[in-house]
Amino acid sequence: MTFFQRVTGVIRFGLCFAVLSVGSIFLIIILILLIPWRVTRIRVANKWGHTIGPMILWVSGVKVNFPTREQLDKDRPAIYLSNHSSELDPILALKLCPIGGCGISKKQIVRVPFFGQAYLLSGHLLIDRSSREKAIASMKEVAALVRKHQLSIWIWPEGTRSSDGKLLPFKKGFVHLALETKLPIVPVVNHGADKCFPARTLRLTPGTVDIEILPTIDTSEWKKETIDEHIAEVRNMYLRALQPNENLAL
Repeated sequence: MTFFQRVTGVIRFGLCFAVLSVGSIFLIIILILLIPWRVTRIRVANKWGHTIGPMILWVSGVKVNFPTREQLDKDRPAIYLSNHSSELDPILALKLCPIGGCGISKKQIVRVPFFGQAYLLSGHLLIDRSSREKAIASMKEVAALVRKHQLSIWIWPEGTRSSDGKLLPFKKGFVHLALETKLPIVPVVNHGADKCFPARTLRLTPGTVDIEILPTIDTSEWKKETIDEHIAEVRNMYLRALQPNENLAL
């Protein structure tokens, strides 16, 4: 990569952050007015994401190929899983997450200027991972909210972003949510995001991200005693869908 390409990549990142920050300020103002109504705030933030996400992707020069929204939304409410290979993934989630879909993030997200505060006000979900007990309590709170209001969930089952774009082991959180809610799982696979926004850089590179929707998984018969089997089943679907250089062999 040439010096010019590196510089323009950093400029793209700066412009995208500016768009996200300004958009977040406007969202914060709206969400403050809607503080008494959490579910409304969640849905408003979804609609905002469907506007700001494509704007940021356009500024970044990243094109996203994905199935129709009708195909993505056909099983909602549902638990939407996505592999986490790039810092671009939250922007993809803004664009793709259905209306009434709750994002789940680590509580550290509130440290991100403007966007973190908008996320906190949005009513979307924060997970406290400082201890196993707090993480479990957070998941139960999430499940209760989802069941009560017929909401969806958007979650990265790896629990953290991959440093090299390859698939990491899956955490148990998404299975616990499925056991609590009995919602179907919709596996969403992104191909190529790590090439557009590599780890440990502030450089955005124009490119294409292909979104693939795998067959929906019925969780109504899942059991706590077979959690590891369910994790393996879902992760194997991702391993088969990803290209050899995108995944990590079992």
